[in-house]
Amino acid sequence: MSVLDHDTQPLETWREGVRTLMRVSATVGSRQLLIFDQFCDPGLGAPMHIHAVEEVLEVFEGTAEVTLRDKVMRLGPNQSVLIPAGARHGFSNVGGGVLRVRATLAAAIFEASYDDRNELSRRYVPADA
Repeated sequence: MSVLDHDTQPLETWREGVRTLMRVSATVGSRQLLIFDQFCDPGLGAPMHIHAVEEVLEVFEGTAEVTLRDKVMRLGPNQSVLIPAGARHGFSNVGGGVLRVRATLAAAIFEASYDDRNELSRRYVPADA
């Protein structure tokens, strides 16, 4: 067992105005879980997409507008939504400050199918994969 020091993990720009801190993935030895925090500027977030696995999206700071299939909901701090495998979803920051969310997926490598086919659909793959 090894300790993961999240203070030493890099904050990367996922897309303009959206920064990501990968906490757990295949790149650090995970086999079945992916956990990352995102910090989204006002009006920004994740475009509509689907995953083959379940996801939990939890809000830590700010207000998120989450679209899950055809339902739109608002989440605030200490609220989360369970996103079923294969369900089309996305979110955006509808508050005035930075939105901080944590995503937990039942897969060690991030894979998604986006409405926008130019979006990178696979991330956090180990170098030896």
